[in-house]
Amino acid sequence: MWIVVGLGNPGSRYSRTRHNIGFQVLDELARRHRLEFREKTGYRICSGSIEGDETVLVEPLTFMNRSGAAVGKVAGRLAVPSERIIVVHDDLDLDTGALKIRRKGSSGGHKGVESVIQNLGTKDFVRVKIGIGRSGVIPPEKYVLSKFTAAEFASVKAAVAEAVSAVHAILAEGVEKAMNRFNRGAKTATEGLK
Repeated sequence: MWIVVGLGNPGSRYSRTRHNIGFQVLDELARRHRLEFREKTGYRICSGSIEGDETVLVEPLTFMNRSGAAVGKVAGRLAVPSERIIVVHDDLDLDTGALKIRRKGSSGGHKGVESVIQNLGTKDFVRVKIGIGRSGVIPPEKYVLSKFTAAEFASVKAAVAEAVSAVHAILAEGVEKAMNRFNRGAKTATEGLK
């Protein structure tokens, strides 16, 4: 069994913001597999067979900084080890639309990922990071809550589709093969600000 978590903030106010790209990926994954989310206290959840594995999709509804509570609760209840948890989230340090898979590591300053680390008690879970770029003028805490521009729409739509493919690859082929396939050419957002 695997748990795939998409990070974001609940409510229509945040629905298409940069910080919510994790929700967009999980919504697309659920749509492709005809899975229906049900709302529980603090999260939305659905499950089904993806790539031959029972897979549980989770969207925390406790706002980004407290996302880990739902992850810890579901992982504990289902007795799923952290190595079989995939967290999909935005990343300021990657160009908009770029994608990177990591087996484990620090939060990199991402409050949602930090909450997951605290609640699981480990950094050993898989991350699918989707670049949202950086602004040279807007502070990061405001920038992540802004909506993508019309010019960015095509690359964001492609990134969501690629992230769904990355999740499929992790489930079907394992993390190493998926990393080799998807991590080529991911550029950092800071390169564009120099």
